[in-house]
Amino acid sequence: MSNLDLKPAATLCGGDASAGPVRDLLAGRNVRLGESTEVRRLLPNLGRRMVGAWCFVDHYGPDDIADEPGMQVPPHPHMGLQTVSWLHEGEVLHRDSLGSLQTVRPRELGLMTAGHAISHSEESPREHARLLHGAQLWVALPDSHRHTAPTFEHHAQLPEITAPGLHGTVILGSVDGATSPGATYTPLAGVDLTLSEGSSSRLPLEPHFEYAALAISGSVDVDGVRLEPGAILYLGCGRRELPLLARTDSSLLLLGGEPFEERILMWWNFIGRSSEEIVQARSDWMEGTRFGEVHGYDGERLAAPTLPPVPLKPRGRAR
Repeated sequence: MSNLDLKPAATLCGGDASAGPVRDLLAGRNVRLGESTEVRRLLPNLGRRMVGAWCFVDHYGPDDIADEPGMQVPPHPHMGLQTVSWLHEGEVLHRDSLGSLQTVRPRELGLMTAGHAISHSEESPREHARLLHGAQLWVALPDSHRHTAPTFEHHAQLPEITAPGLHGTVILGSVDGATSPGATYTPLAGVDLTLSEGSSSRLPLEPHFEYAALAISGSVDVDGVRLEPGAILYLGCGRRELPLLARTDSSLLLLGGEPFEERILMWWNFIGRSSEEIVQARSDWMEGTRFGEVHGYDGERLAAPTLPPVPLKPRGRAR
């Protein structure tokens, strides 16, 4: 999914992970994507820019799109990152400049590694389910892999973890001994957890990872902090397990990874290391070079927003 903000802020991220466990509850903000979709943007956040290599999280829905076109995100570019499409309800049709054409369904992994350059579109199929509910996430690529050739992966079957009253689907990386088949380039963890009302669990964690949790539905206490849709709870590092108590039937995403030490500059749909890189990427997209072409989408591709009149400046990872 694209960042459709017409005046995107430049964000320099990296370093500065908390040394130990914390319970930092951060509110998201509502952002409109096009004419028909509104999302809750949870990362980057005024209080936290990254969690491991996870650098962007939008949660959308559940939206009733029975009489609507649903998601309609025109072709747009990416570089220096991976996109993760994750659904609880509905379907998203992915097209990209590699020629990929794939419908992603609930709890299937659609993973696009942009690398040096790629473009893609995302849309609800013409005949689609009544509800659309899911998340779009980005993972920053380390310097050693950010110029890699672009790829797209679709995994319909993912490893699962279970405990009384808890079911988990491992999206990326490893959680509780289960490892996703999706490609990763830094030590990472991403799991979708479903909990039954009244259930109590303790999920094993990696103490050298930092973690954050966001509720997709319902109400759940995460290490004693009530979490409901619309906020993200940053948990810091140094934990070996995470207590969970479901107040209602609930689902949440737990994201984690080794603190990302590199400083990265995010603007619009690009991740680079300098203002000059971002300027060049925007020019390449507008001139129709480097990012390829998405075939089959019924509509025009997105134009890049106007760059600010001064060089993009560092803003820090957390504040």
